[in-house]
Amino acid sequence: MALVARRLVIKLGGEVLEAPHLARVADDVARLVEQGYRILIVHGGGPQATALSQRLGVEPRLVAGRRVTDAETLAIVTMVVAGELNVRLSAALHAAGVKALGLSGTSGLVLARRRPPVVMSSVGPVPVDYGLVGDVQGFDLAAFTTLLDAGFVPVVACLGLAPGGQVLNINGDTVSSQLAAAWPADALVAVTGVGGVRRDKDDPASRLGRLSIEEAHAAIRAGVVQGGMIAKLEEALIPLTAGVGEVVIVGPGEIAAALTRPGSVGTTLTKAAS
Repeated sequence: MALVARRLVIKLGGEVLEAPHLARVADDVARLVEQGYRILIVHGGGPQATALSQRLGVEPRLVAGRRVTDAETLAIVTMVVAGELNVRLSAALHAAGVKALGLSGTSGLVLARRRPPVVMSSVGPVPVDYGLVGDVQGFDLAAFTTLLDAGFVPVVACLGLAPGGQVLNINGDTVSSQLAAAWPADALVAVTGVGGVRRDKDDPASRLGRLSIEEAHAAIRAGVVQGGMIAKLEEALIPLTAGVGEVVIVGPGEIAAALTRPGSVGTTLTKAAS
């Protein structure tokens, strides 16, 4: 029997915040609101931040798939994620009939601390300093509840607030997965351009419809899942172990179908095999 999720965290990658995907995402959220779901939205904006950096002559630096953030890069990320994209997404949701409220984690909603240098096995023994990048320390869940009770759908840009008012860049997958676990949500839905886990990233027919935690780890070990999808899949498994019922990775316009018919579209991750 499919899980009837009433509390959803929806994570939107930057690639789905462009036309024509954005309107489909907004319509999907509108349908879910009409069905009574309580929804928190978290969004990133990596592709757009990279594009603006390059236009400004600031070459992005990524280590193990994560952005190294100096002061100049943080300014760019803030302009793109908390500025243009948050405004664009909130406006599209309102156009679809959703009472969206654009916010940033720096409003005290996402509490963070600066990440210390860490050793990344994929890049060698020397610790990597990611700069002005944060690790989540907590959320203002009472504020989210107040907004939801008032009928709003919070739309949160993935920045965090550290002690002393320091703004920190935080990966959107990290914010959404930890928020889903802390709330807790019935389901975490990640909307991506790829729209699911695939054996071959370029072949939609190789989509894996359902995976348990054990099956997901086995797929990574066997090389079935590769590249950037590994980090996304590992991050998606975190809320499952913390009690979230399911994690769904889908494409634009597929959220409702994935929740009502798990495995029919995208990839549904569950704690145990069905």
